[in-house]
Amino acid sequence: MEKWYLMTTVVLIGLTVRWTVSLNSYSGAGKPPMFGDYEAQRHWQEITFNLPIKQWYFNSSDNNLLYWGLDYPPLTAYHSLLCAYVAKVINPDWIALHTSRGYESQAHKLFMRATVLIADLLIYIPAVVLYCCCLKEMSTKKKVANALCILLYPGLILIDYGHFQDRYNSVSLGFALWGILGVSYHWDLLGSLAFCLALNYKQMELYHSLPFFCFLLGKCFKKGLKGKGLVLLIKLACTVVASFVLCWLPFVTEKEQALQVLRRLFPVDRGLFEDKVANIWCSLSVFLKIKNILPHHTQIKISFCFTLLSLLPACIKLIFQPSPKGFRYTLVTCALSFFLFSFQVHEKSILLVSLPVCLVLNEIPFMSTWFLLVSTFSMLPLLLKDDLLMPTVVTVMAFFIACATSFSIFGKTSEEELQLKSFSISVRKYLPCFTFLPRVIQRLFLMSVITMVLLTLMTVTLDPPQKFPDLFSVLVCFVSCLKFLFFLVYFNIIIMWDSKSRRNQKKTD
Repeated sequence: MEKWYLMTTVVLIGLTVRWTVSLNSYSGAGKPPMFGDYEAQRHWQEITFNLPIKQWYFNSSDNNLLYWGLDYPPLTAYHSLLCAYVAKVINPDWIALHTSRGYESQAHKLFMRATVLIADLLIYIPAVVLYCCCLKEMSTKKKVANALCILLYPGLILIDYGHFQDRYNSVSLGFALWGILGVSYHWDLLGSLAFCLALNYKQMELYHSLPFFCFLLGKCFKKGLKGKGLVLLIKLACTVVASFVLCWLPFVTEKEQALQVLRRLFPVDRGLFEDKVANIWCSLSVFLKIKNILPHHTQIKISFCFTLLSLLPACIKLIFQPSPKGFRYTLVTCALSFFLFSFQVHEKSILLVSLPVCLVLNEIPFMSTWFLLVSTFSMLPLLLKDDLLMPTVVTVMAFFIACATSFSIFGKTSEEELQLKSFSISVRKYLPCFTFLPRVIQRLFLMSVITMVLLTLMTVTLDPPQKFPDLFSVLVCFVSCLKFLFFLVYFNIIIMWDSKSRRNQKKTD
């Protein structure tokens, strides 16, 4: 009884923080003619409600694709339609064709914010609560504290409730989390269905697709492909095909219709990256203008090769040694590889890496907290553009205090608690003096925090040189990218040395 009382309190705290952030500004507020991502959400409701389903993804006089054209999968469109029906009941002017363009009012802002909160409450928050309740070898208070830290993660709150961007992240991430829960606790078909819903809500969930595929394939191999494994493989294939067919049914009756949707979902003509994003290609462009030097098709091939090479080792290991722990860490490394190396990356895509990092918060609290702070910092230029400095500072401080007090993160930096013991033992066979890794990581963390604070103060208080107007934004992205590369190496080390760690533990026992 006490657990549910405490968990309810945590959920209420999470909801309160979310609603408080939602009272602030949003993307494109009062900035015609395009306004911003808030207007994109409203416009999709206008389009899906007023036009036949066959016209949602096509350019026409009633649907100008250059003005926030629908470019997300069918489930996003259906969700927009559902919200539009509610909007029609409250105030038809909000979704009137053409005349509602750029509509802004306090009542409409309240409605739009409420749609995000309801989606969060129905999909994402229950998944977080259930995940924390299912954690083993943890006291009730630790489970509650873990839920609090995940629900207070500032990156997701600031983007969904402040910036109002990326098509209700709580929905796609929530479905993905239900999928992770399902396949981790042997509800493989339900888990696959949940992840298919995530993928059909937001195509960027492809960041998580390979770990799901490899983990489930590894399970089938483990059961034996001549017996139960083959049955499971067929069931999984049927579940995936059926869920995709149901989601895409209105769009697959005609070939051109399906192709147009795919063209909208994967607009490769937009370029290697957009705006200031903390990945390799944007960071390299400071020194080498890749977009101008290499042909478009070459950029696609190079980004594909780098992405594949960086995620392949973890995925191969997951196939041959499937385990829930390996699955969680492979989700981190694959998503981070996609973010750092793939084609057409947005700065908000770091949230797809942050979700699995939140899931290992109880296992490596120090490194997870550090990563989640950096992920929020990497979106600083975007957040400042929408006047969200104060909500950013407050939510980051609240999250950091929650993690520091719940997990005593500064006392958990030994080789064992960083899950680097087996790696360090391997290195010490060749370098006996290799005993300083925890101290190095502590100093790197301190330098990282100081750098983030100084760059934030410089960005807020100083004007950049006229010759380099984007200087501070570029510095934020470049510094964040270096840290993400460090984390990619760190999480891969955990994955590759995990089996050795388990063997060493058994010998000790």
